Amino acid sequence: MRVTDWIEAYGDAWRSRDADAAAALFTDDAVYRSHPLQEPHRGTDAIRAYWSGATGRQADLDLRFGTPIVAGERAAVEWWAQMSSDGEEVTLPGILYLRFAPDGRCEELRESWHAEAGRQDPPAGWGV
Repeated sequence: MRVTDWIEAYGDAWRSRDADAAAALFTDDAVYRSHPLQEPHRGTDAIRAYWSGATGRQADLDLRFGTPIVAGERAAVEWWAQMSSDGEEVTLPGILYLRFAPDGRCEELRESWHAEAGRQDPPAGWGV
């Protein structure tokens, strides 16, 4: 699986709030660090549970990805999400740092993001 295909599938899973589809993108022993200061989710069962909880509170998602930077089995990509979360409008810009297994599934994801109240568009030149 190419990195761009993986990112598209990840985005589709997020938009449809499909925790099973998200978990299928990861190796069985994957490490998913959803926040740099919190313990990671380890393995597909933990990733599935995290996704169910996180996306279960979201609605009206507008999600965009920038152009990924790829170096061997590693990639980084910006994302910009606008949504309703627990009934409040929020903007979440972030970055995924990814490491892939030879079969194309992700074996490590590290995510950094910032939450801001309201819906805000990305700045000019974002995602390039």
